[in-house]
Amino acid sequence: MSLANGRSYLAIPGPSVVPEAVLRAMHRAAPNIYTGELREMMPGIIADLKRVARTEAHCAIYIANGHGIWEAALANILSPGDRLLVPATGRFAHGWSDIARRLGAEVEILDFGKRDPIDAARVAEVLRADTEHRIKALPVVYVDTSTGIRNDIAAIRAALDETGHPALLLADCIASLACDPFEMDAWGVDVTIAASQKGLMTPPGIGFVWYNDRADAARETAGCVTHYWDWRPRTDPDQLYLYFDGTAPTHHLYGLRTALDMIHDEGLDRVLARHATLARAIWAALDAWGQGGPLEVNMADHAHRSHAVTAIRLGGDRADRLRHWCEFTGGVTLGIGLGMAEPGSPEAGGFFRIGHMGHVNAHMVLGTLGVMQAGLLACDIPHGPGALDAAAAVCAAADPG
Repeated sequence: MSLANGRSYLAIPGPSVVPEAVLRAMHRAAPNIYTGELREMMPGIIADLKRVARTEAHCAIYIANGHGIWEAALANILSPGDRLLVPATGRFAHGWSDIARRLGAEVEILDFGKRDPIDAARVAEVLRADTEHRIKALPVVYVDTSTGIRNDIAAIRAALDETGHPALLLADCIASLACDPFEMDAWGVDVTIAASQKGLMTPPGIGFVWYNDRADAARETAGCVTHYWDWRPRTDPDQLYLYFDGTAPTHHLYGLRTALDMIHDEGLDRVLARHATLARAIWAALDAWGQGGPLEVNMADHAHRSHAVTAIRLGGDRADRLRHWCEFTGGVTLGIGLGMAEPGSPEAGGFFRIGHMGHVNAHMVLGTLGVMQAGLLACDIPHGPGALDAAAAVCAAADPG
């Protein structure tokens, strides 16, 4: 018998749950794209995007997914033959590197595997050895969605500063913006990228690049920049179409406006505190289950766990069986294990992820964990006791203010 009839819940690490208010804002007739409210609200959208990234830098918007934003950031600073140093934890830094290579860059990957964060001291060693300063930039994934690892961006900036290296620091915040603490200006990030479909609670389709004056100076000689990816015409234009090099993503903008209002009405600090508390509740349950069975969080160190996504190891085919039960019997869709093993290999069915980003609250998290508990029992997967009590205790201890 299926118990899934009713409203299903999507607990994958993006696209995240879209709030009803955002859906309502998008459910309207097409607007005039030449005059009126859409044009008038763009400066406010840009200002509020800067508030979320905590920056005074420039901001450009693209009709693109995360892969497009990767290319936009690189195209504006690179010429063919430029060299990049890419510290990698998991899958997504490798994806960004592939795009850089296609643009003609030379890429050196400093791979830290799938269970360890970036070691800033090792980054500093490579920078110190680059006495000719050939390395143009360091693209860094702040939160790797495949591994759940959160890297220390400020420590990487410190490595650049301590070695006196002029390379630009790029931060991929696609998975983490408005979920994990991020300070573009305070941490010395030159280029930040994000997209609409995770912490910003808007359907996939628009992406963002924040860039400071140092990065814009590199744009002067960037041989890879093209008409569409050029960020300059998109920054502070006097006509609506110039923000997007053509027709605006009209309904996405209405949804984004509402999502930003929701973030700022709650207060960004409170949004981040909510994510931190709910993440700790999930970890408490996972750690309890792991005491009596094979389940373990991929990132052991709590300090380097993301507040947006948690990657879990179960081994064998247990993760696939658990996900199937949770989705088709319990009504909760968990995320697949991405990039942890080769597709089709015997190990591939042993990993899964929980997304806890954006429009998420205690009943969503506790409900997800309750269904997972039932799934562990139904699938006869060994696990320790007390998980739900542990998660509830974290929520109960949260500051009600």
